[in-house]
Amino acid sequence: MIDRVPLPPVLHPLFPDGANARSTLGTSLPPGRLIVPVGPGGAPVMWLSDGPAPAGLWEELQREHPYSGLWPLLLTHPAGDLDFRPWATGELAPEQASLALGHDPAAVLRDWWNSPSTARPDDPGEAADRLRMLEPYGHEWPGPAPSPAPAEKGDPMAAAAAAAQWLLHHDPGLRIGLVRADSGAEALAVCGWTGARNHAGADRIGAVLRSWEERYGARLVELGLTGLRLSVPWRPADLDEALPLAAEHVAFCPGNVLRGTESLTDYAEELVLEKCWSFWWA
Repeated sequence: MIDRVPLPPVLHPLFPDGANARSTLGTSLPPGRLIVPVGPGGAPVMWLSDGPAPAGLWEELQREHPYSGLWPLLLTHPAGDLDFRPWATGELAPEQASLALGHDPAAVLRDWWNSPSTARPDDPGEAADRLRMLEPYGHEWPGPAPSPAPAEKGDPMAAAAAAAQWLLHHDPGLRIGLVRADSGAEALAVCGWTGARNHAGADRIGAVLRSWEERYGARLVELGLTGLRLSVPWRPADLDEALPLAAEHVAFCPGNVLRGTESLTDYAEELVLEKCWSFWWA
């Protein structure tokens, strides 16, 4: 059992409203620092470890989230980058992102569907190929996918812990970040992540993540310069359940299907087995 002790002083600036007086953190943190976005008059948006995440730390911080109010993230950076962008460099824009609660995720996904389903009007061949990839839906947005109903739903936080262990095993250089937020969806906007800015802001991306948290038990585990990874304990049971979810993924991140698989159906078949969803916008 972890003892409840006050937050260390280094984290107090993440709570300018004084709410840290009610927060506790019994886990010792490795050396790290607060990150202030580039620009005048900025306030800290996250705490970042100076070095790689120690084994087991993400899981401990996840268990303490209800008491600390700090959502843990495994943070990555581009290969070969020595500056640990965008985290250590403060390339973040929280002023551009409202909280994820401000958008209807179904409306957001419907609006996004028009992008992958509509090709350039001067290239009918591309338009036809695109629509074939998106069968059986084409131009018609199928609506939100229903939440799967497995006989025994797995524990979302246990699934997130397993994903964190797997990610750290494959990339020991991941660092730990802490963001004051109620969920991973909210943390995305609060820290000012801009990794999908060519597609959408962190507020609308976060709105969809919030919906997936509720319907699939998804949890934001890893965040990078232009991508993110979610753990997913509640998966579609078969192709029929997976197809509308695949359509949501195409709307959310078109490159996942349009560059990664032959068709929406092929991608949907993969979702029946996937325990971790990965999205990259560059």
